[in-house]
Amino acid sequence: MSRSLLIAGALLVAGCSATQPPSTLLTLPGPIATQYAPVAQRIIDAALKRNDAYAKLSYLCDHIGHRLSGSPQLERAIAWTQDAMKRDGHDNVRAEPVQVARWVRGRESLTLIEPRDHDVAMLGLGGSIGTPPEGLTAEVEVVADEAALDALGDRARGKIILFNNPMPPYDPEHGAYYGSSVRFRHKGARIAAEKGAVACLVRSVTAHSLRSPHTGAMSYKDAPRKIPAAAVSIEDAMMIARLRGQGVRVVARLSMEARDEGMVPSANVVGELRGREKPDEIVLIGGHLDSWDVGHGAHDDGAGCVMAMEAISVLRRLNLIPRRTIRVVLFTNEENGLAGGKSYAETHAPELHKHVAAIEADSGGFAPRGFGYEINDPDMQAVAVRQMADLARLFAPLDATTMSPGGGGADISPMKPANVPLLGLDVEGTHYFDYHHSHADTLDKVRPDELSQCVAAMAVMSYVLADMPGRLGHVGP
Repeated sequence: MSRSLLIAGALLVAGCSATQPPSTLLTLPGPIATQYAPVAQRIIDAALKRNDAYAKLSYLCDHIGHRLSGSPQLERAIAWTQDAMKRDGHDNVRAEPVQVARWVRGRESLTLIEPRDHDVAMLGLGGSIGTPPEGLTAEVEVVADEAALDALGDRARGKIILFNNPMPPYDPEHGAYYGSSVRFRHKGARIAAEKGAVACLVRSVTAHSLRSPHTGAMSYKDAPRKIPAAAVSIEDAMMIARLRGQGVRVVARLSMEARDEGMVPSANVVGELRGREKPDEIVLIGGHLDSWDVGHGAHDDGAGCVMAMEAISVLRRLNLIPRRTIRVVLFTNEENGLAGGKSYAETHAPELHKHVAAIEADSGGFAPRGFGYEINDPDMQAVAVRQMADLARLFAPLDATTMSPGGGGADISPMKPANVPLLGLDVEGTHYFDYHHSHADTLDKVRPDELSQCVAAMAVMSYVLADMPGRLGHVGP
């Protein structure tokens, strides 16, 4: 442990106030939180009093809307966010080119023919192929999991397979069960095709529904045979399962115009608050600018983008220029390819060793609870754990003091092999998957006060990591 972490808070220089300049705060002995408590409170007060995150999110949602990779809407968002960061006075604002997949949904429908005529609430899964122009009609078989599909055997051949696998309700201790529930969305079409099925349906990955289907990415990998795949609402999945449980024959007609239009140009958007002493060392903060082609992409992940943009705007208005550079990156193509995150890591490979940390916000704009962190380098882990525990005290005014191992995010994960410390903003997660990847992910679901709290948390963490004398996970500078 570094000597500064062992010095008692009683050694704090007397008379320190929230108005002291950063240069004075940096000379103070004692733990990191003791040194930065006044400036952290100043940042929090300023962010909660005034920031433009909700106004920016409103424009992104209401004027541009959903932003699927390769779409005109995403290109508009790429241009607008650059203009917004330039208006806010940020440095080196630019678009870094990335090639992304363009998948187009087209018209789609799913209709029960037997035992009665019924329009099913559905959304095609991202990356799925379409049906023939006339659609396809087949019996529906319902399975709960892989074992049930195997037990179905030859009865799956020529059928539409519905994976009716419920996502458990959110648990405050264990969180959402997304990781264990999403597998059929990813691989359902592939394993159903192996059994001879003609199409795949999945119960939407959510625990709460008002007959709202939830889309998301699926993957064929190297499957020799591809079949169309779509998500249906919880209510429709349960109804079909009940009918089959009663021995009732269920027949459905699926029509999807989904198609892959290949790779097209896109970009990551970058802007900076340049450091005053070590501008070549970077603390990266950001989210992903793309979204699925339903709803507004408000929580996922417009909120993450605007809170990063506003974090450095709050610091700039306070004239808090840290030692190192804080770089905002709004990634493209997180939802259906991760091309933005991969491209950033490849393009910036020569400077990744100078990335002090990367912080991602991709869990919605709900009230912050703290940060998760992942330190890949075993030599850095022990120091980083102590530092994060120390830093937790700075977030007490926001009730966001939980610092948990395990964190980061999809877009920053390609930087993990370079041993960049990865952090993720943790937020209250009860309702995130109610809206996730659905028509319901709209601006009205985001509370301005909670979004402002996220801005404050992101601003404090990025400033302290960029300004403290030593790097996260290091004993010395």
